Amino acid sequence: MRGIIGRKIGMTRLFDEAGNSYAATIVEAGPCYVTQIKTSQNDGYEAIQLGFVEKKIKHATKAEIGHTSAAGLKPFRILKEFRDFDSDEPLQQGAEIKAGIFQEGERVSITGVSKGRGFAGVVRRHHFGGGPKTHGQSDRMRAPGSLGQSSWPSRVYKGLRMAGRMGGTNTTVRNVKILKVDAENNIIILKGAIPGANKGIVYIRK
Repeated sequence: MRGIIGRKIGMTRLFDEAGNSYAATIVEAGPCYVTQIKTSQNDGYEAIQLGFVEKKIKHATKAEIGHTSAAGLKPFRILKEFRDFDSDEPLQQGAEIKAGIFQEGERVSITGVSKGRGFAGVVRRHHFGGGPKTHGQSDRMRAPGSLGQSSWPSRVYKGLRMAGRMGGTNTTVRNVKILKVDAENNIIILKGAIPGANKGIVYIRK
């Protein structure tokens, strides 16, 4: 497994050789740095921890400074573990991970925090059809209708589709195709949309 931390820049479109247009998302992927290497002997599992976006010393805690200084690095805003990291060469603390670890045409999984939509009704949140417009229903068009409970069990089942907070959750989109990799500028262009707003942090895994 390979992975990298990135920041969503925005969306655009790309044309292939046949002139077909594709919606595409631009991600600034890395550079990330190896802040810690976990082993099965010491930690019970194999993983590497990557840091992304340096943080000023005055904004970091002593624990954060001590953790990254062991690898000869400055503190980072984002730290993320990637299990069973696959690398061509053995990785050491302080090693740099760049967008070049991915290739055009590969399929990856993207994890990010979806856009928060606030408190939403059932029509928007769960695509309910709403009530009929006839028979004098002036205020039932976007209502959820009956919840389906009677004297038993006299409560609402957990997970019932109702109005509530929408978005703002960890979301993963799988099987996303990489359209282009600019290893020099650490840019990865992905086919289609990915979770999160512009400038949001995303995790890319192969």
